[in-house]
Amino acid sequence: MLSRFTLSRSFAVRYLSTTPSKVVSTTDEALAGIKSNITLLSGGFGLSGVPDTIINALVKKPEINNITAVSNNAGLDGRGLSQLLVTGQITKMISSYIGGNRTFEKLYLTGKIDLELTPQGNLAERVRAGGAGIPAFYSPAGVGTWLEEGKLPVRYDETGEKVLKTSEAREVREFGGRKFLLEPAIFGDVALVKAYKADKLGNCWFRGAARNFNSAMGRNAKLTIVEAEHIVEPGEIAPEDVHLPAIYVDRVIQSTTPKDIEIFKFSEEKSEEPVEQSEADLKRAKIVKRAAQEFTDGSFANLGIGMPTLAPNYLPSDIHVTLQSENGILGLGPYPQKGQEDPDMINAGKETVTLAPGASLFGSEESFAMIRGGKIDLTILGGLQVSAKGDLANWGLPGRVKGMGGAMDLVSNPKATRVVVVMEHVDKKGRPKILEECKFPLTGKECVSRIITDLAVFDIVDGKLVLIEIDPASSVEEITEKTGAKFEVSPNLKKIEI
Repeated sequence: MLSRFTLSRSFAVRYLSTTPSKVVSTTDEALAGIKSNITLLSGGFGLSGVPDTIINALVKKPEINNITAVSNNAGLDGRGLSQLLVTGQITKMISSYIGGNRTFEKLYLTGKIDLELTPQGNLAERVRAGGAGIPAFYSPAGVGTWLEEGKLPVRYDETGEKVLKTSEAREVREFGGRKFLLEPAIFGDVALVKAYKADKLGNCWFRGAARNFNSAMGRNAKLTIVEAEHIVEPGEIAPEDVHLPAIYVDRVIQSTTPKDIEIFKFSEEKSEEPVEQSEADLKRAKIVKRAAQEFTDGSFANLGIGMPTLAPNYLPSDIHVTLQSENGILGLGPYPQKGQEDPDMINAGKETVTLAPGASLFGSEESFAMIRGGKIDLTILGGLQVSAKGDLANWGLPGRVKGMGGAMDLVSNPKATRVVVVMEHVDKKGRPKILEECKFPLTGKECVSRIITDLAVFDIVDGKLVLIEIDPASSVEEITEKTGAKFEVSPNLKKIEI
């Protein structure tokens, strides 16, 4: 009589010997059967976790065209999906961010492609919802902005001055006294995924922060193709380490493209010699040092690109903060030492980073669930303009639409997540950046709690702008002259101390 162990072992051997491998040996096999007029989902964030091997092969198949591509961004010029923009195979992008991709920006602003700009968290959730069979959902991101109003430019004319097509206005519904927008799910025909390890059955493990959009997109499409750095035998990935189960995967191919890093950022070695700083550097340092006072011990914080990322450098030694990055990191550490950089370990600014002890890693869809769900205590963002009521504009200028990234999501729950904006008091032409009403497209309405500039600190209290701190070298008269909105002066007005 066979024991239970013998039966289990016997079944496992028979299962593995009869289950067909999903591994294909050529990119032609990986792309077999793919036709034009598809919705193509592509994982990756910046250059991290991008399925370049498969994308490079798709570039050589110009007969596959009229593609709607869904990706957070389109990589860099000459890399990733950007190549399919050049060949004309992609005719529409659904993304949150153009970034520094000049090819993407030029094609968009000269009417060559459609672009459906989508807040990064909404993008991740639209893909996740489609994979879960949910046709639509309500999201707080984008309430009161062009997203709600249907004013996001989808297609320009060839001059880039006239908008030929705009986005669809969103249905608005109120739950618990808050407004939400109805967001349609995205359903993909083909998903391209990059994994660190995949077994021959299709189970995948993502390394570091390279999970980003890969996990959600891999779960969504009718046909999911995974390129893996390492293809292993079934069982070599522990069951608890499977981030994308085999049921979602159709084909696996060996990745042959080298990994790259978009922005190298290293820990600076302290020098005893003074470093000469420009006036702009001194202004920025002043703002950042004051912003560092906003952290509270034991809190969770998310920092925007630019000045906000510098604030932790000035944290007091007795303040411990856990930093979150929306591409899937909770517990950011310092920048790496030179030579220790890792292409699978980047932050939301595409910079090389390390992990703090006790850090955790996850996909973009979970990252934004934390954000929208109010688990982040504080977010510090840069700003182009802030209104007296706390409206924020920080993602677009006339003729310079880069995309909102995750900003609309970060300010979507201001009662749970405190929003602090850091910016210079006036722009390069001396024009006020604090106004009665923002002139640029909004990121969020009535979402800002505090504004920190090189001249002053304002709070927004019950829809009113209140001056609470002033730079020792400035005066209320100067701030009045350089502020484009009326404000009250706190009876407890004090000097900024840094």
